[in-house]
Amino acid sequence: MAHLIQIGNSQGIRIRRAVIQQANLANKELQFKVTDDGLLIKPVEAAPRAQWQEKIAALLATNDASLLMQEDRDWLDADLADEGGEKW
Repeated sequence: MAHLIQIGNSQGIRIRRAVIQQANLANKELQFKVTDDGLLIKPVEAAPRAQWQEKIAALLATNDASLLMQEDRDWLDADLADEGGEKW
């Protein structure tokens, strides 16, 4: 069960740790949506390609890049800007 509490001039929601863990909300930016039944709270989903370059670099740093196929290396080295010069 959650309760509204006073925080300065605003109010906040106090949610039990078990509920936060079960809903996978810990340490995440949250999104709120008002519904006919009340309030829906869920984590903000990151863009599919958010920080992909950093993630690939970290993965390659921990693995043997020589195991990659040439096609994979070509894609990793490719300039992914579209015709207008905007990067994906």
